[in-house]
Amino acid sequence: MAMTDQQIERYSRHIILKEVGAKGQKKLLNAKVLIIGAGGLGAPAAMYLAAAGVGTIGIVDADEVDLSNLQRQIIHSTADIGKPKVKSAKETMNAMNPDVEVKTYHMFVDSTNIRELIREYDFVIDGTDNFPAKFLINDACVMEKKPFSHAGIIRFKGQLMTYVPGEGPCYRCVFKNPPPKDAVPTCKQAGVIGAMGGVIGSLQAMEAVKYIVGVGKLLTGNLLTYDAVNQEFRKVKLPSDTSKCPVCGSHPTITELIDYEQEVCEETAGRFETKENQ
Repeated sequence: MAMTDQQIERYSRHIILKEVGAKGQKKLLNAKVLIIGAGGLGAPAAMYLAAAGVGTIGIVDADEVDLSNLQRQIIHSTADIGKPKVKSAKETMNAMNPDVEVKTYHMFVDSTNIRELIREYDFVIDGTDNFPAKFLINDACVMEKKPFSHAGIIRFKGQLMTYVPGEGPCYRCVFKNPPPKDAVPTCKQAGVIGAMGGVIGSLQAMEAVKYIVGVGKLLTGNLLTYDAVNQEFRKVKLPSDTSKCPVCGSHPTITELIDYEQEVCEETAGRFETKENQ
């Protein structure tokens, strides 16, 4: 389907890029990306993907907007306090770009529904803030053969990596299992600088765009870390042998999703809860 004159004008800065062009922009318009968590990471990712013209964007979050969210979750405003985050996000995204279909999921996600949820999407962004959610998303994406971007932020530091089926290690290859409950301080206790979500969440959006368009090198096989205090990025090469991974390896021992239990951070990067946390 040909783009309209209005679309050609809106996306003109993409279209003039030789790496994107009209063909790449049409790929974006036909793509579907799911963002799990409409908080510190999900907010900038959602805004940039909507601005880029990703045709269908799903937003999953069970929480409502709180005053303490507004220090970093830029997709929400003071007037949105008390409103479901997915509703606030959809309104902001569609006000910026009515081209985009925003599907909202104001719900708790767990092992019983995540596989069905991610199945219709081309790429998944993990904007969650706790280890049980990150392992759940990883394992579900591996089982459904879906590429995804992992990220995490705390204090003045952030990290991200990308998983593409058959092209490198998954999150569990690197981090094995969630830490024991209460072993790691929550974000409420540790804090997070607001702009960190913008830096790392925007990089997640970039990974999604590059995957969809098919340009450049993704962060497959690498963990990118960012130290804002010292203004340093570092790319760490991850182990290339994935054969012994219990979920993506040659002989997986994890064949069903696990709902780990752990305290949920309520004050950063988008709340994401399993049923045990309700």
